[in-house]
Amino acid sequence: MADERKSAEHFLDLIQKSRRGKFKLYIGMSAGVGKTYRMLQETHTLLRNGIDVKIGYIETHNREETHALLQGLPVIPRRKLFYKGKELEEMDMRGIINLRPEVVIVDELAHTNIEGSSNEKRWQDVVDILDAGINVISAVNIQHIESLNEEVKEITGIDIRERIPDSIVAQADEVVNIDLTAEDLIDRLKEGKIYEKIKIEAALNNFFKSEHILQLRELALKEVASQVQRKVETEVVLSRNIKKERFLACISSNEKTAKNVIRKTARLANYYNSKWYVMYVQTPKESADKIALNKQRHLINNFKLATELGAEIIKVKAKNTTKAIIKECEDRKITTVCIGKPHMTLVKIILASDTFNALLNKLSKENIDLVILS
Repeated sequence: MADERKSAEHFLDLIQKSRRGKFKLYIGMSAGVGKTYRMLQETHTLLRNGIDVKIGYIETHNREETHALLQGLPVIPRRKLFYKGKELEEMDMRGIINLRPEVVIVDELAHTNIEGSSNEKRWQDVVDILDAGINVISAVNIQHIESLNEEVKEITGIDIRERIPDSIVAQADEVVNIDLTAEDLIDRLKEGKIYEKIKIEAALNNFFKSEHILQLRELALKEVASQVQRKVETEVVLSRNIKKERFLACISSNEKTAKNVIRKTARLANYYNSKWYVMYVQTPKESADKIALNKQRHLINNFKLATELGAEIIKVKAKNTTKAIIKECEDRKITTVCIGKPHMTLVKIILASDTFNALLNKLSKENIDLVILS
């Protein structure tokens, strides 16, 4: 009976996937590389080939050459909303689903919708459109991908607020990198092709520094390469007997360390297209009546982050953290355990060495890898 149920569920999954729209995603290292321009070029090509394609939402940023490409393209009118006394416009997600074009173009994937919209985020609108069987072409900059948030902040000094979960990138049937050299991008900026003239000098001294662009370009190239690798492993290399990775990220109530472990484990799991878990062991000293309220709040926020990045949350009450971790590794067939770099004095390391050695010995016997994330 169990095999029959699994077979039926697998067939149902295939049917649902076939009904879902296809998703193409353009990724760029920064604003101005030409993502919107490329999408509009593709729209013209699709129209010439008899495809029913419509513009769901495009943001040209008043760039002349991009705006010129909108001529002759069918545009679905935006919804008008009143917010704080102002009339604003949003993409009409319901209108798109009702019109049912074969393909819809949706720009600015990381955008936060106006309060009162059906969904909080535009990427959620795209998921609804795909679920309705409509194909979507969209675009996003590398700095808006959730698990790269800290790396981008370290590179640019800017905390990007609008972000998309890595799981949305992983859902893309095709990921395309729009690449430019740092020199070409800076030339475009100086020529006024990205921002208006009064913003150029500030941009050159901040986000658009050559060293920043090079590092962001590397992130974009790596991201697209990992997505291609994922598709190869899931769609091409089906006959090879590959060890299926399963990651367990072990976190504590330390906010920054936990967030770092979650994001870096998400990157590993995404690269290997693997299932992954985030585990928190609540010891007696961190019981509900003893743990500080701010630590409780940080834990909840980190659980939310992990869920958005595609993890399954494991919360366990135990006196012995090592035993709890080993049990979950056995129960869930974990191949790799990820932990944060211990922030300890020499005395604490000596006192805790028995516990740490016990974990290392257990993992070694079970042939489970341990990754310490800095």
